[in-house]
Amino acid sequence: MTLAALRTLVVRFPLVAATVAAGLVVAGLLAAGQPTAAQWLASAYALAIAVFRSGSMVKALLKGRWGIDLLAVTAIASTVAVGEYVAALIIVLMLSGGEALEVIAQGRATRELRSLLERVPQTAHREQPGLPPQDIPAGEVRPGDVLLVKPSEVVPVDGLLLRETGTFDESSLTGESLPAEHVKGDALLSGSVNGENAVHLEATSTAADSQYSQIVALVQEAASSRPPVVRLADRYAVPFTLFAFVLAGLGWYFSQDPGRFAQVLVVATPCPLLIAAPVAFLAGTSRAAHTGIIIKNGGTLEQLARVRTAVFDKTGTLTHGRPTLHAVRIPAAPSALISEDRLLQLAASAEQYSSHVLASSVIAAARHRGLDLLPGNNATEHATEGVTAVCGGQTVVVGKPEFVHSVTAGFEEADVAGGQLAVYVGVDGLFAGALIMSDPLRDNARVTLDHLRRLGVRDTLLLTGDAQATAAKIASQAGISRFQASCLPGDKVSVVAGLRERPVMMVGDGVNDAPVLAAADVGVAMGAKGSTAASESADVVIMLDDLYKAALAVDIGQRTVRIALASIWIGIVLSIGLMIAAVFGYIPAVAGALLQELVDLATILNALRALRGGGRGRPTAVGRNRVSVGAAR
Repeated sequence: MTLAALRTLVVRFPLVAATVAAGLVVAGLLAAGQPTAAQWLASAYALAIAVFRSGSMVKALLKGRWGIDLLAVTAIASTVAVGEYVAALIIVLMLSGGEALEVIAQGRATRELRSLLERVPQTAHREQPGLPPQDIPAGEVRPGDVLLVKPSEVVPVDGLLLRETGTFDESSLTGESLPAEHVKGDALLSGSVNGENAVHLEATSTAADSQYSQIVALVQEAASSRPPVVRLADRYAVPFTLFAFVLAGLGWYFSQDPGRFAQVLVVATPCPLLIAAPVAFLAGTSRAAHTGIIIKNGGTLEQLARVRTAVFDKTGTLTHGRPTLHAVRIPAAPSALISEDRLLQLAASAEQYSSHVLASSVIAAARHRGLDLLPGNNATEHATEGVTAVCGGQTVVVGKPEFVHSVTAGFEEADVAGGQLAVYVGVDGLFAGALIMSDPLRDNARVTLDHLRRLGVRDTLLLTGDAQATAAKIASQAGISRFQASCLPGDKVSVVAGLRERPVMMVGDGVNDAPVLAAADVGVAMGAKGSTAASESADVVIMLDDLYKAALAVDIGQRTVRIALASIWIGIVLSIGLMIAAVFGYIPAVAGALLQELVDLATILNALRALRGGGRGRPTAVGRNRVSVGAAR
């Protein structure tokens, strides 16, 4: 052991270091032929520790928690009484070493959570006209401040990129390992790491209100919660402790050997019960955080493990929530013929002056085809109906069918499939064509539903405010068993409250679906960036816009609970087996103390398996199923 490692051991685990030192002195006395002195030293040290631990034992008993201290103190006293002073020292080492193992295991289990805390931005470089950048505490940044972010630095607060382009590592926020590329005007999230070039951003929030602070608060809440399985393990400790005392008493009674009482108690400490479950749940929470899934408390992990019904919103959940251009349709009338690209260019140029949600989709479609937007004038937006503008010397009208029909000649209504929407365009008083828009189903929607069924989710349901035809098509394409269309927010809450197969998981966007997320047993907010991360309505916050992570959250919950329960029962079975062997005198006190330490180590290592993957049915490829879904102007 190096000097640095020895110093770390003494500082972090002083009781372990003191016990090891006492053991070495005792070994030296025995080697020098001084067994009496060795016995007195070991016994005095062990009893001193027992007296010291009696205080915490009494406090635990007053709180209704039995376990390590009660059995350990009794075991120390009994081994000293029967002259098994080496065993007494080993029990003290086991007691202190078990606590050290718990600290180390919890540190390993919470490595992802700790990495979040360690990366909390502390400093920001504020720029002011005519002055060099000024280093200030991140907490002093105010909205509107212009900040310099140097290469490889953490973005201190949420803001807007002022540089033309930038590359950022957002893996600590979203779990996505690939760098994210942003352009001027894009929102940057605090906690992301800048790439190789210095950038400037305009702060849009304070450090306390930024995305990273919200995530840290959520994971701290999760780490401090006590899920039902952990509390159940505490309750197991009560009958386990009573059983150990009864078995030790029977061993003493039938053997008439008081040493038998000590031998049984030496192997009876329920460290696995009190350590394994918390370690497993911390590991599961950390595993989820590593994949971009923030689980607000340990109880939610157990609820996820038992989910039997999954309910989905449509727009922005099963679909991307961003309508895209499906087709450009030109009328047959020769007088109105115009090329598809020209029609799209004119429509997008006019949509520059519209605030409607579909305007950005039309503009994006034009840019995707490499079309330049034309400058316009005399632009007028007709609220909810459409927009008119003079672009490229032509009068363009874009909007709903009734609006375009009223101001153009030769209007033809487009034939659209279920889930599609037509944006109509007129040019110089003539009907020019229609842009068929659709909101495609996510590529991995079907895979997600299939995986949930493999995980035991028996019922799936789509709740949407869209029309019946659109809801039916989406449900069919996604493989959802039931759907309900034309739902208001209150209707969704009523439907979820009336579901019989529980627990119910509701997957939505975390803002518009806040009421129903709160009504479900487990509310999952998808693609949560910005204010959604702070939504108190959701129990699970998915940082990456990835539907499959809803199934992955259920998978992690099931795996964590399985490992926690397995660790508890492994500890119980091994300890009971050792106690029964000790009752019949097959395990001496010293050997029993060493064996019990191995039991502790085995259960903790098993609990740490929750850190790894190993979920069932993770797809290697994403299905390419796509379907058009509705949007309305």
